[in-house]
Amino acid sequence: MNIPSDLLYTKDHEWIRVTGDTAEIGITDYAQGELGDIVFVELPEVGKKVAQMQAFGTIEAVKAVSELFSPVTGTVSAVNGMIENDAGVINRDPYGEGWMIKVKMSNPSETAALIQADQYRKLVNA
Repeated sequence: MNIPSDLLYTKDHEWIRVTGDTAEIGITDYAQGELGDIVFVELPEVGKKVAQMQAFGTIEAVKAVSELFSPVTGTVSAVNGMIENDAGVINRDPYGEGWMIKVKMSNPSETAALIQADQYRKLVNA
């Protein structure tokens, strides 16, 4: 299972890559593996406000439908259009081409509440 050390994680299995005041968000390798084949993702539009640990969309797989939770508060600045045409990219490359949204953070200090890679590894191996 791939758990990149340069990312932060939530207990709900989202990851976040912070660059300046922008957060790139997706689901972890563990989450996509548990969901199975992902067939559809509903994501917010650019400009929509999201709140930390509140749902911003849904992900549908063969096994289940789950909500997606934002690790931070802010405004959606980009949505991965590739997912609309091929949701399976999340299964193939969850930390790269499978990113979901980018958020301009309104309070970057919220990242302090997220967990480091080693803590996330313990969570999913528990």
